[in-house]
Amino acid sequence: MRGMVVLGAVAALWLGGCSRPAGTGSSHHDGRYVGVGLYAAGRMWSQMAPANPPKDSAAARLDDDEQVIVVVDTRTGEVRQCGALSGYCVGMNPWTRPLAAPQVAPIPLAKHARQLDEDATAASRPDAAPSPAP
Repeated sequence: MRGMVVLGAVAALWLGGCSRPAGTGSSHHDGRYVGVGLYAAGRMWSQMAPANPPKDSAAARLDDDEQVIVVVDTRTGEVRQCGALSGYCVGMNPWTRPLAAPQVAPIPLAKHARQLDEDATAASRPDAAPSPAP
């Protein structure tokens, strides 16, 4: 009889450890997106060719972005980079195509990094002629 009581107490403690008290564990947030970080917009950010450029001339554009906000969609695993002023987002999900981001990596660029480097080198020469537009 005493063995049954001890066994019952051990089972109750063991099973009681399976439930978490409210507000603990990985369910501490109710949001779908988790922030990864805030980064400076690099020179290539402004070279993207947006899928749907804004029609309003007063609207912020990619070259106005000074920061890029990076988030992860906790439901799909998709990573999004969004311009802080333009609100333009690029999504990357190696498992599926993103559903909500307006553009998917790899994205078209107005100029590539190598072209920007060549233009900067050419412009720094005293006898440099202006480079043709792409």
